[in-house]
Amino acid sequence: MEADQLATNARSLPHRPIGWPPPKMTPLSPEPYALTEEPAEEVEEPARGWTTEKSAKLYQIAGWGLPYFHINSSGEVEVTPDPTVDQSINLHDLCVSLKERGLAMPLLLRFSDILKHRIFRLNHAFAKAIADYEYTGRYQGVFPVKVNQQSHLVEDIVEYGAAYQYGLEAGSKPELLIALAQMKHNKGLIVCNGYKDRAYIETALLAQRLDKTVIVIIERIEELGIAIEASRNLGIRPMLGVRAKLTSKGIGRWAKSAGDRAKFGLSTAEIVELVDRLREADMLDTLLLLHFHIGSQISSIIPIKNALQEASNIYIELAKMGAKMGYIDVGGGLAVDYDGSKTDFHASKNYRLIEYASDVVASLKDACEKAGVPQPTIVSESGRAVAAHHSVLVFEVVGVNEIRYGEATPPPEGSHRVLTELYETYKHIVPKNVQESFHDASQAKEEAQSLFKYGYLGLRERAHAERLYWHCCEKIQQTLKRLKYIPEELYDLEKTLSAIYYCNFSVFQSAPDIWAIDQLFPVMPIHRLAEEPTVSCTLADLTCDSDGVVDRFIDIEDESHTLSVHEWKPNEPYYIAMFLNGAYQEILGDLHNLFGDTNAAHVRLTADGYEVTHVVKGDSVSEVLRYVQYNPDDMVEQVRRQADRAVRSGSLNNEQMRKLMDHYEDSLRGYTYLTD
Repeated sequence: MEADQLATNARSLPHRPIGWPPPKMTPLSPEPYALTEEPAEEVEEPARGWTTEKSAKLYQIAGWGLPYFHINSSGEVEVTPDPTVDQSINLHDLCVSLKERGLAMPLLLRFSDILKHRIFRLNHAFAKAIADYEYTGRYQGVFPVKVNQQSHLVEDIVEYGAAYQYGLEAGSKPELLIALAQMKHNKGLIVCNGYKDRAYIETALLAQRLDKTVIVIIERIEELGIAIEASRNLGIRPMLGVRAKLTSKGIGRWAKSAGDRAKFGLSTAEIVELVDRLREADMLDTLLLLHFHIGSQISSIIPIKNALQEASNIYIELAKMGAKMGYIDVGGGLAVDYDGSKTDFHASKNYRLIEYASDVVASLKDACEKAGVPQPTIVSESGRAVAAHHSVLVFEVVGVNEIRYGEATPPPEGSHRVLTELYETYKHIVPKNVQESFHDASQAKEEAQSLFKYGYLGLRERAHAERLYWHCCEKIQQTLKRLKYIPEELYDLEKTLSAIYYCNFSVFQSAPDIWAIDQLFPVMPIHRLAEEPTVSCTLADLTCDSDGVVDRFIDIEDESHTLSVHEWKPNEPYYIAMFLNGAYQEILGDLHNLFGDTNAAHVRLTADGYEVTHVVKGDSVSEVLRYVQYNPDDMVEQVRRQADRAVRSGSLNNEQMRKLMDHYEDSLRGYTYLTD
């Protein structure tokens, strides 16, 4: 068994029983559940009272949020954008203030100072590792523009990264154009990845004359001929790199980024061909960089170490073959601990930033020293680790659907036997018979449905049977809280009985990775955290798609299918936030049901508090309609003509027509989401 498989802990084992994980309040038994005649063991009643400390533990905010997010003594989430400064922002108060200024929910908050601190931490970690290991090369990172192309964010990254000559990575021609424009005063590195045509490569070569270090990465052998020809035509010697397909693979969803079937990169045979062709063209000295990438969100350090060992040997061989070399790009993959568990679970990582930097530096130093090859400049493309933390999506609960049937009532005299048996099952539920009671209730419900189907049970009787069944489930679930061990088939009962909280946002627009790849993000209320959250729920967005739900949440055991929230009060705003969603989500978002970009506010600390440096208004209905080739002016005219015909025919009066047209035109100008 390979080393990285041996290192995988119990959280990432691939086979789970149906219904896994169990409700989060229940400790798991070390042994499989077995039927026994002995009474079920009860757990002692928990201590009364709720505290903000209990909320912090419940939502694991210390695990994924520190040093940027915490709960204050009033039970509200606070943001500390710059941990080097004793200055925090009350997230709830900020949202209320912005709403009063006219920024409706959902609202995306971007904290520029968190970006600044993330860039500092990354560069500081490599600087420390370089000093500790007496590495003779240096570190020069780049931010992959694909992670978040928003202009204000890229501007901030270039500004904050200037002191470190922190550059940008472009994965396409449009992203190269962004990089050239944004790095107008920064002499940092630009790495050119992705598919390339002649115009892309020629633009990159010409940009070398703009006092920038622009390196074109050959990711397909066909690109080499284009680069050589462009160099001759322009009279500019290129700065080239080569991406290697490593046999070492990452871990998790992006493991296929490496290996023989990887989308990008050259095999060892193709790398040798590249060296030979460059030598023939008298351009071997233009090969400066080796690049590899084994996937995003690499949760275990072991695959990273394996990849570094293989890539170091390739780098050394290229230098020995006569290539000038000087850079090694270790790609992305530096993970974010979304669930705070600090394990190799796919939503976490089992290593710290300083450990990652130290392993990169130590591996390269050791390999180069043994081979007598100069130690190269280290480049990393750590986009997720830089951008994820700075962005917070806040949305409001707009409605609730709960299973509520009031008090369980006995069936009337003379009712069908199935009703009487269901009520008897309900009355006699106790800790020692929860599994048997669940079986009896389920069987009775199915029998009632069959009797109704064949005309032996009326609609009222069937409804009574369903109410009694849910009363049984609710009583069983309450009883389970008193047990130490739970039957496996009852693990899902909490989700079955959970409420649905309808929220003013779109999963497909603001968190598409939840739908696409089952990504976990920290989700929690941002206020009322001094109160006990007594409701278990899933979150549903505004789209009409059944996939527009959030039903997987971080949990101490593994992951939970419900979120603990407070009782919703219709006349009081209830705000929930999704954290660590600053990487990929904005640009991957789509217009499902024509819900567009959300309102966004850029917040920066000042000496006396904070300021909102930029407000980016969310899409109006007119804007998203234009995306799909509708002309709002024509639409208004078409509806006006229909309304005019209706007035002439007497179906509408003039006042009704005016109100219809006012609503229609106001809606076109308005936000795509619900507003007050």
